[in-house]
Amino acid sequence: MRRLLILTALVNCLSLLFSLPVFAGWQLNSSESQLSFVTTKNSEVAEVHSFENLTGDINKQGQVSFKISLASVNTAIPIRDERMQKYLFKLDTFASADFIGEVDIRFIEALPAGQVKYLPLSGNIHLHGNKQAVTMKVQLIKLARNRFVVNTVKPLIMNANQYNLAAGVEKLRTIAGLSNISNAVPVTFNLLFEYQTK
Repeated sequence: MRRLLILTALVNCLSLLFSLPVFAGWQLNSSESQLSFVTTKNSEVAEVHSFENLTGDINKQGQVSFKISLASVNTAIPIRDERMQKYLFKLDTFASADFIGEVDIRFIEALPAGQVKYLPLSGNIHLHGNKQAVTMKVQLIKLARNRFVVNTVKPLIMNANQYNLAAGVEKLRTIAGLSNISNAVPVTFNLLFEYQTK
């Protein structure tokens, strides 16, 4: 009888253990997030483009990992997308652009729903085999206990020369027969993170 009680208690404990959610952290909701960039050609013609495939997460220590699939570039002109993938990004060698940084995740988790905060966000951008340290000011909106949005306050200006992309920009200019394409590219984003368990 005693053995039966011990066995029953053990089974109950194991059932409870395996029924508890396992921490998976803050995950980017890709379908509700956007990242856009602006190119300028012939000195005054500006166009807005985007990347459609974004992934990211924030772990318990506050490390932010954010990845952009360069194959998902969307300029609304398929042949231009293909040229950017081939001549600018060189997808065969460099499939993604990545951001690695840190945030005070405990501070964010403690914020009540409805709060809006302006915070510095620092980290490294890894693109085309190059790494650049960046710091930007972002707006954080706590939508609910398990959801928050991060927006750029000002565009992040990325320069092709810093990432060894200038030759690719020149190749695109030549193919398109343009007088110039600016190496300076403003980038903006609107990212929704949700706390998930699994």
